[in-house]
Amino acid sequence: MSRPFATAAALTVLSLTASGCVTVHGEREVLPAATKAEAARALKDFTAAYNAADKALDPALDADRVTGPLGAINQAGLTARRASNPDGNPNHVPLTLTDARFTIPKQAGWPKFFLADTDSNRDRDDDPKLDNRWVLIFTRTGPDEVWQAAYLTVMAPDKVPEFRLDKDGLARPVPVDSPELSLAPKDLSKAYATYLQDGGDAFAPGTHTSAWREQRLKNASRPGLARQYVDRPMVSGAYAPLALRTKDGGALVFFSTHHYEKQTAAKGLNLTIDPDVKALMTGDAKQSVTLERVSNQAVLDPTRTATDSKVQFLSRIQGLTGAKGE
Repeated sequence: MSRPFATAAALTVLSLTASGCVTVHGEREVLPAATKAEAARALKDFTAAYNAADKALDPALDADRVTGPLGAINQAGLTARRASNPDGNPNHVPLTLTDARFTIPKQAGWPKFFLADTDSNRDRDDDPKLDNRWVLIFTRTGPDEVWQAAYLTVMAPDKVPEFRLDKDGLARPVPVDSPELSLAPKDLSKAYATYLQDGGDAFAPGTHTSAWREQRLKNASRPGLARQYVDRPMVSGAYAPLALRTKDGGALVFFSTHHYEKQTAAKGLNLTIDPDVKALMTGDAKQSVTLERVSNQAVLDPTRTATDSKVQFLSRIQGLTGAKGE
């Protein structure tokens, strides 16, 4: 993709839609976040807007269908690629999302969200090593707003967890301050940023934890080029974490982080600036450039009493969203 939720009266609040149907707003009442038909329409609308924007390399064409970390990554990526291809994407292949499986929680108030687990044409279904699922989180901030894709993760089919469902097949959202989990969802972003800087044992070893830390340490000082890293949490508004209860009592949590990488060239050496970086850069990279990236993560957050209480990464997608030259 980087190149690529009023106070109500004591009675239920009702309003007439344009078609004359009666709609329950449910600011206080616990209701399904969406119907399956609404979820399917949201996925269809997102895909159509995404394809139009990718074909024209015009971020305005899907700006109202993306938000949060996915929105930041998508909009910046389109802007960067358009700088090199002002007439549109010469390699555009329409995205198709099929075999959609929707996990819809019961919620009160806004924002509301649901999960779409889909098969895309960006993989190889005949090769287990290349087969994957596109898992998106859609959010809606009010009854008059459209559904927007806020999070996207890509994971192997057998990595998509089973969710705890009620008799109606509806999922359970997990409060962001839940004390039952190894880490409350609201604390994950800060904990991850701290881990990347200082290490620790909150997260299970893997590609996006121990291996990434090791790689950054190796890259920190190389002949002719020094790298410095700063990591910051993102927890408010469209970047707030969202969580669903899994069958084992833990949670699948989506959360965001902000990452900065400053590259400084040794005296007498010039920095090589990628065209996509240059398209998003302010200032003049005479000696250094600071790259700004947004990342969205999907993790399994176990209960505090689990045998293994470490948070486990399932997927992480990041994209360049800005740059500053000095």
